[in-house]
Amino acid sequence: MKKYTKLLFILICFPLSVSLWAADFGLVFDQVASYEGNDGFDYSGILIPRFTTLLGENGRLYISAGAKIQSDPFTVVPELLRTELSWRFDNKELSVGRMPYSDPLGYIANGLFDGAYLSVDTNMGTFSAGAWYTGLLYKKRVDVAMTIDEMQSNSEDFEYSDFLNSYFAPKRAFMALGWEHPALKEFISMQVSLLAQFDFTGADIHSQYAALKLSFPYRDFLFGIGGCFELMEVSGEFGIGLVGELSASWMLPTAIEDRLSLLARFSSGNFEDSVMNAFTPINLIPQGDFLQARISGLSLISLDYLGRFHKTLSAGLSTTYYIGSDLNTNTLLGNEGYFWGLEFYGHVSWSPFSDMQVNLGGGVFLPSLGNASPDAEARWRIELNVVLSLY
Repeated sequence: MKKYTKLLFILICFPLSVSLWAADFGLVFDQVASYEGNDGFDYSGILIPRFTTLLGENGRLYISAGAKIQSDPFTVVPELLRTELSWRFDNKELSVGRMPYSDPLGYIANGLFDGAYLSVDTNMGTFSAGAWYTGLLYKKRVDVAMTIDEMQSNSEDFEYSDFLNSYFAPKRAFMALGWEHPALKEFISMQVSLLAQFDFTGADIHSQYAALKLSFPYRDFLFGIGGCFELMEVSGEFGIGLVGELSASWMLPTAIEDRLSLLARFSSGNFEDSVMNAFTPINLIPQGDFLQARISGLSLISLDYLGRFHKTLSAGLSTTYYIGSDLNTNTLLGNEGYFWGLEFYGHVSWSPFSDMQVNLGGGVFLPSLGNASPDAEARWRIELNVVLSLY
């Protein structure tokens, strides 16, 4: 009898302790099915359980993991996703663990990284400092690829039989100092970051970045300018890389919420007998919606329309023209000419419930409108993405 009394006591007290602990559980199922003209059908999905709770008056714990299902070949890949402890004291916040980080431009270092991050809010803006490591992350999640060998390794499938060599991202570390002011002189939004990357793979590639992004609102318009200077050391030899962008957005004077955006982005390539190198980010952030090329040695011009036609329905259409900065760095389409071609991509997003979202998208890339590979066939793809949040 005493044994069952203890069990009953535990069963009653456990849910009470959880409620007092202010814990929150959730489950997200994100899946994508696509069909591409050249590669056929593909499916992937990821099941993400998450747990959050408050720790005292200042602390917060967030834990999430994932089981990613890949269809070709069929594999279930385990992942530890965002998992961090954070504390806030007065105007300071400290986070440690696996956390999201993005530089001001969004394509130098962007994604989940392992490390620590401190931010301090002041009257002069928000100052921040952080340090992260990439070698314990799943390689396809973070896509750290600063060399040809690393790009090749990331394209290879994960195998349980060779877990250590086929799972983890390249061993690199980076540090960042940042400053952000939302309304400098009550007009300009400014973000500045200094980053330094250190190589532990043996490739002997170290790089430093100075990034700046400015935003200027004016009536229904928002103008932006950004750029980054990169200093790279490869086996003791130094080179520089550059990237810059100009953007403009216009909130259209219509009855619905819609916006028209224009973006021009330039990235340096490799030039003979020059210290100018191809701009090389820490991890690869795909450019464009359909082609999704790496930024090194690539420039583009993009026009994008996005509208919210109902509180549950939005749609967009974009067109992007790709231009190679040189003929040797980014040879995704060959190296016959600088002009790659034109991409069209459209999508519809429907969210009938707060815990469900359905996204339908499709695009086509036309290399015949360029001279890099003018005789190549058009590429096209359609995809369906369904996200379910289970609580």
